[in-house]
Amino acid sequence: MARWRGAAVRRPPREQWSGQVGFILSAIGSAVGLGNIWRFPGVAYENGGGAFLIPYIVALLTAGIPILFLDYAIGHRFRGSAPLSLRRLGGKPLEALGWFQVAIAFVISLYYTAVVAWALSYFLFSFDLRWGDDPAGFLQGDYLQVSDPGISMQFVPGVLIPLVLVWILTLAVLSAGVAKGLERANVVFLPLLVVAFLVLVVRALFLEGAGVGLNALFTPDFAALADPNVWLAAYSQIFFSLSIAFGIMITYASYRQRRANLTGPGLVVAFANSSFEILAGIGVFATLGFFAVQQGVAVGELEGLTGVGLSFVTFPAIVSQMPGGPLFGALFFGSLTLAGFTSLISVLQVVSAGVQEKFGLSRVKATLGIGGIAAVLSVLLFSTTTGLLALDVVDNWANNIGIVASAVLTTVLVIWVLRKGPELQYHLNAVSTFRVGRAWVLLVGVLVPVLLGYMVLSRVVTLLVEGYAGYPAGYLGVFGWGTIGLILAAAVVLTVLPWRSHTEPFTAWPPYVRDSRSPARSPEPEGGRR
Repeated sequence: MARWRGAAVRRPPREQWSGQVGFILSAIGSAVGLGNIWRFPGVAYENGGGAFLIPYIVALLTAGIPILFLDYAIGHRFRGSAPLSLRRLGGKPLEALGWFQVAIAFVISLYYTAVVAWALSYFLFSFDLRWGDDPAGFLQGDYLQVSDPGISMQFVPGVLIPLVLVWILTLAVLSAGVAKGLERANVVFLPLLVVAFLVLVVRALFLEGAGVGLNALFTPDFAALADPNVWLAAYSQIFFSLSIAFGIMITYASYRQRRANLTGPGLVVAFANSSFEILAGIGVFATLGFFAVQQGVAVGELEGLTGVGLSFVTFPAIVSQMPGGPLFGALFFGSLTLAGFTSLISVLQVVSAGVQEKFGLSRVKATLGIGGIAAVLSVLLFSTTTGLLALDVVDNWANNIGIVASAVLTTVLVIWVLRKGPELQYHLNAVSTFRVGRAWVLLVGVLVPVLLGYMVLSRVVTLLVEGYAGYPAGYLGVFGWGTIGLILAAAVVLTVLPWRSHTEPFTAWPPYVRDSRSPARSPEPEGGRR
């Protein structure tokens, strides 16, 4: 039996979800986040409207679901956090990739918490329409108090207080464990999110001008399908909306029981996520149609159709003009808060699980330790007058470079370097009702790395040549490229540090046999190679 270096600490058996329903709800809660509400509608509108659904569905079937299955197979077969599962799969080089994913999740948690805190604040602001007649001025002036790019230590109390509250609630949920914390939170919050958003959509559909907005969204521009950028936008949207390739689904799958069905629930999660995105598109554009009619302009002439501008400028302006605006605003920002929170706890669980297993810490110690550090950094960076600017830059680099690079590396190393495609395919088929064939291996090993590799390379070239959003080069160097540098450094350091814990004796399940004469070499026990 292979031994860990350093003092060994025995840990209790690995936690598990209470059952399949709890896992499915938690996975959907992770996938359905802020991007479903504020990103998909605008991306669809800008890339062919109704015709965008064609490349969107193709991307879901050829990239989103295959990578989701890959994450599930790795996490369930090798039963660990991203670093431990990947170490068991391919030794230290893949452990480094696991820590790269953990570091990405850590960075995302810092600013994602801030956006959830903004949504929580705006939920309260909705009741008295505190933003008044100038939502843009209120957001950047009164609320965030935005200053020039730089490093500021001037804290904004209106952001600091809800940010601290969100961190306290997040750490409380994670400290309670997988079944009693993550699962229970999703069992409560996800149905509440769906109900609240359905009420919002129904209300939006009865607004004057709702049809104008829906026509703008769904009228197909089939000529757009000839544009390669539209197809890349579809793959990008699917990729970012499913919580794949940065450790979440590997970690979640590792908590499933031995004979757990993987592919069936994976299809449920993928199509539930996409259904919510389409529902969000209907609600958002019905509301934008009302606003366009009130302003006497076309929907395309409105500003802020995606991201922060849509959620915290355009929607408050709409709420101020519509009948029953305060209730509508509370539903929208309440939904945004719930969607963000269920995704946030999944992101932080990736970090907590990795630290628990590497250093032999209890769940509570790991959560409070790493969570405390994250909370302090989050407050220092994103509750100050430069928080919005830092968030914009860090988010762009972490998502468009960090996560996409992680996916490319995972697919290339697992499928081509280690040639683990047949083994993972076998594992999926051995425990699941929906079987995958060799086409799955080809999609994961060829189509995905080619498309995503092109995406990340083109993005890097664009950022190096053109910069980003007019920010000073020095600022982008610190908060953009510096973020990627810190992620890489963290991955190297955490890989080099010795393991301080034992997990339960490990043998991959179910046993994999390459052919009738030669059994596959089983992964080494308790973490693999030293």
